[in-house]
Formats: sequence, C-alpha cells, structure tokens
Amino acid sequence: MQNVMGRKAAGHPWFHRLSRGGLVARGVLYLLVGWLAVRIGLGDGGGKEADRGGALQTVADNPGGSFVLWLLAAGFVGLALWQFSEARYGRPLPDGDSAFNRLTSLARGVVYLAGFAATVAFLLGHGGTSSDQQSKTYTARAMAEPGGRWLVLAVGAGFVVWGVVSLVNAARRAFLDELKTGQMNDEVRRRIVVPLGVAGNAARGLVGGAVGVFLAYSAITFDAGQAKGLDGTLREFAGTPAGRWGLVAVAVGLLLFGLYSFCEARWRKVEAVPDTRA
Repeated sequence: MQNVMGRKAAGHPWFHRLSRGGLVARGVLYLLVGWLAVRIGLGDGGGKEADRGGALQTVADNPGGSFVLWLLAAGFVGLALWQFSEARYGRPLPDGDSAFNRLTSLARGVVYLAGFAATVAFLLGHGGTSSDQQSKTYTARAMAEPGGRWLVLAVGAGFVVWGVVSLVNAARRAFLDELKTGQMNDEVRRRIVVPLGVAGNAARGLVGGAVGVFLAYSAITFDAGQAKGLDGTLREFAGTPAGRWGLVAVAVGLLLFGLYSFCEARWRKVEAVPDTRA
C-alpha cells in the first residue's frame, strides 16, 4: 500500500512541477556562481567567493533577497524529493531501474538535501563559513577518525570518476537521453539545447573532477589543508598556463550550465518509471 501511495505521489503533476522548479533553482545558483567566478577572473570579485555562500549572499544583498532564498530552498527540497523518488522507483531511462542508476539518484538526493540545509542555515545566520574552510574542516575531522583517510580518498576518487563521466557524457551528448527531445523543434535542439548541454556539463564535470583531485591529494599527503571547496578549486584554474582566462572560460561554462538547467526545467523527464508488475 505504501509503495502504491508513494508511486502515486511521485507521479502527481504537482510533484513534477516541484521537480522542475528545483531545476530552475539549480540554474539560478549556477548562474550566480558562474558570474562571481567571471568577476574574480577579471579582477573584480567584489569580495564574494565563487561558491554557494557567495551566491546566496549576492541574492541576500538585493531587495526581496530573503524571499528569493526561501524559494531556492524550496527548490532544493523539490530536487531532493525527486531524486529520492527515482532512487526508489527508478529513472525514466533505459535500464533506469538498475542498482547503479538508483544509487546515482540517491547520491544526488543527498547532495540536494545538503543544498537545502545550507540555504536554510544561511537564512538563519549560520552560513558564514566558506566552502574552502568547510572542505578543510570536514576533511580534517574525517582523517582524524580510524579509516577516515581512506574515506576521504574514496570520496575524492568518486568526484574524479563523476567528473570524467560528465565529460564523456557531454562529448557523447548522452544528456539528451534525459530530455523529451520529441517536444523540441530541431532548431532549438541543435542551436540551443545541445551547445548549452555540451559546454555546461563539460565545465561542471571539469570542476567536480578537480575538487576530487584536491580531496584525493589531501588524503594521500595526509594534509587536510590541501582540500579545496568550489571557490578555491575555481581559483586554481587561474594558475594554469591559460592564466585568468582559464578561470573565465570555466566560469562561462558554469554560466552555460545554469542556462542549460532552465532547458532541463522545460524538457527533463521527471516522471516516475511505470510499475510493470502484474
């Protein structure tokens, strides 16, 4: 009975609207982070960090900011519930009910739930710590526990694998499998959705993989100070041979992923997998 009721709730149109609203919230967050990173790359960071905290502070500094932040928090709840429903009932993809796909959705749900918690904490005045400091603090705490060093290494490796998979899927345009491409006209798909999806997912994978590299390195060297959050990772791109333009290029990619998220809000398959059991 609970399974039937849960599947019915996951298939309700309002649940789908909540999921799509969450994708809009994700897009807004990436646009803000990308814009802050562009400004840092151009030498005008405005004192804000290119991470979730900096993005939330940017919203809070504007009229009606608190209201918008509550909307973003609600959006992350929608994302978390949607991913947990996919973990429970499967994703609307070929082989979407496999253990791998379910675990992937579960992991995403946990990340989005953490995003909700971080947004609420910021609203309640407890979100002043930067992503870099948080990463160093949590890494140090983990490595102080028995086996914690290996846990940090595993998490770092997981980020690296996720980043590589994201890059490969961007190149293969595998993200189109998650979209209702039949509802797009050919011009929109070729000129808007595909370019945004390729560039945005590639930049997201590149940044996520880099975060994983720093985490893994901190575990290998047993030095929590080597771990970096989103802001610190992005700034490292300015230290590459491409200089600040390397950071700007990655930042623009995050901006494009924010725009791609709006495409997902319109065309993403968010319906639960039908129950085919007799």
